Amino acid sequence: MFKTFIPALMLGAFAATASAADDGGKAAREAVEALAPGIEVESVTPAPMPGFYQVVATGRMVYVSADGRYMINGNLIDLKDKTDLSAAAWAKTRKAALAKVPEAQRLIYAPANPKHTVTVFTDVDCGFCRQLHAHIDEYNKQGIAVEYVFWPREGVKTTAGNDTPSYTKAVSVWCASDRKNAFNQAMTGASVKAATCANPVKDEFELGERLGVNGTPTIVTENGDVVGGYLTPAQLLQVLTAKGG
Repeated sequence: MFKTFIPALMLGAFAATASAADDGGKAAREAVEALAPGIEVESVTPAPMPGFYQVVATGRMVYVSADGRYMINGNLIDLKDKTDLSAAAWAKTRKAALAKVPEAQRLIYAPANPKHTVTVFTDVDCGFCRQLHAHIDEYNKQGIAVEYVFWPREGVKTTAGNDTPSYTKAVSVWCASDRKNAFNQAMTGASVKAATCANPVKDEFELGERLGVNGTPTIVTENGDVVGGYLTPAQLLQVLTAKGG
């Protein structure tokens, strides 16, 4: 994984090709791609810190010098304004990416006129995910719409190349004749009849990977902020009210 290479970088194992001048982020991109096979760079944009680019790759955000020689792994803080610039950048990235996931590819539990809407990356075998869904009516009563997308914690494929159990269960839920009923059953621990069809589960898992999701449930607000982890209906309402949505 990408993150396993960070300590090596800090010890000076980063050997990247430097350029004499800023090349629009090309050197930064190539330096990150050279860290390990399979790293996919999502974006390269000028960082708020002069002389550096903000690089999002394989679910991580780092800052790389324009010549591709130096990398900073960690959140960028504006000490003058006391703001976490990395968190703000991640929120913007999540908001834009999730806006591209159509309602038809989500499982939506919503009141008639929701005051708040959250996207929840969920897994049918996750204990806290089940606890969250057990209170879905209460979230709705609090005016919170919950829109689920799948993030099977075991991934999509095993090391042997077979579908993982959590992926298979998510697909079976999605492909059930009554999708919501199947999901409700699965979230109680009940078995769901195996089924296959065209489905968004793999795409949603990969989206979560790109957005830095590393566990379930992951709750994302309309503004792109991650606020949990499992939160009770009252806790989630308090957080959403404080954040203005």
